[in-house]
Amino acid sequence: MGRKLLFEWDPFLENDASLWFIHWLLVTNLRVGTTWQLMFGEFFRPDFTKRELVEYIVSFAAKRSLRARESSILRDVDCFIRTYASVEDAAKQAMAEESFECPLQTLKPHPDLSRWRAVSVCDRSEAIIAPAIVAFALNEFFDRTRGDRNTLSIQECLYGPDSPGQVFKLDENTMIEYLEEIEGATRKSFLLDETAGLKQVYRRRPLDTFLMLDHYYGTEAKK
Repeated sequence: MGRKLLFEWDPFLENDASLWFIHWLLVTNLRVGTTWQLMFGEFFRPDFTKRELVEYIVSFAAKRSLRARESSILRDVDCFIRTYASVEDAAKQAMAEESFECPLQTLKPHPDLSRWRAVSVCDRSEAIIAPAIVAFALNEFFDRTRGDRNTLSIQECLYGPDSPGQVFKLDENTMIEYLEEIEGATRKSFLLDETAGLKQVYRRRPLDTFLMLDHYYGTEAKK
């Protein structure tokens, strides 16, 4: 995926959808991004302080008898914040490390500069994540949580650990809008259905995600 993205699809990361694609890959990779996965996959708070996030991770590790020094976790949380915060925001937080820019700048501080808030797709004035990227995430979420079963409730898609709703911080209305667009983008591989007040997402057939993204980036390049 790295070769496809950086050598074929979007070498200079000019498409904002690519940043959300990288964000999904980072957050859902449990081997390399534990803090990222916990923050976006299980830490269900709209805003937080650095101290609150450190304490949550320390508690998470202790409950599972995992060895982790608090000083190491603190450095990891600093790195996590710097991944998403702009240099200007990071400077306001009085971080001592060398300033650098990261493409994934989607966190912003609150006005009092003591709390951070995860900015979601819903908070932006324009659509910056393509339905194809959400479809990729939804397909991976199905594979991880359902195996051969091809039905998920809208609540699972929104609030399940490591779900598209949590990783992208989507509300229900925005998720439904994306699902309606995904039906067309995937030639109805995914369908949204509501029966007796219960909204369900059906995966009718396996999705060739590489072919879908080839088509998406190829179409974007022609614009």
